[in-house]
Amino acid sequence: MSNDIFRFKRFSVHHDRCAMKVGTDGVLLGAWGSVEGRRILDIGTGTGLIALMAAQRNADADVLGIDIDYSAVLQARENIAGSPFCSRVECILQDVLTFEQDVPFDAILCNPPFFTEDTLSDDKGRALARNNVSMPFPLLIRKVATLLADKGTFSLIVPNALVQEIISLSIENGLHLIRRCHVHTTARKPARRALLEFSRQNSNCEMQTLYLISEDGNRSLEYQKLTEDFYL
Repeated sequence: MSNDIFRFKRFSVHHDRCAMKVGTDGVLLGAWGSVEGRRILDIGTGTGLIALMAAQRNADADVLGIDIDYSAVLQARENIAGSPFCSRVECILQDVLTFEQDVPFDAILCNPPFFTEDTLSDDKGRALARNNVSMPFPLLIRKVATLLADKGTFSLIVPNALVQEIISLSIENGLHLIRRCHVHTTARKPARRALLEFSRQNSNCEMQTLYLISEDGNRSLEYQKLTEDFYL
């Protein structure tokens, strides 16, 4: 299989002209995050991977991907056009911080940039995709709160070290943590990522743990089950 294309069961994702390639973080969020409702927003869509996964999981939803990077949007549109979900998925070139929408979204997903300005890459496209200079968390979460429906959900994946910051910012904007999954590469290693889901409804938080690799070096049964509708 070419390094420029990643094949899933029902669609393929070309990522040769996109700063951020298909990776585990995006697949995890696309498979784990809630996609209920009729209107779904994928912030920082990149290749369009998460938008396509959302469309596959919810056959009744219209999905909008949004990205600030021109090359990413072009590639995402090509990936969408070649998928079985092309009639329900759209991708636009837009800074989410200036994005306006009259009708709120039932589900919002985001695999956000999380590096800071001292880790900026020389590659401008990759820098935009990987660094939160262009989408600081306080502004991102404040914007999400204006776009989310009353009973909607906001799901994202972040490094485990940033969890408390994200929770605090979300509370400030009226969003409550309702699901949290600590992602470990193996049982012997500390959590590397956290999958978080927020809602305006304040309820008990469902806590989960996911190990990606089992002791035999293969994908864990839990990881296989989570991604079984996507990975070949």
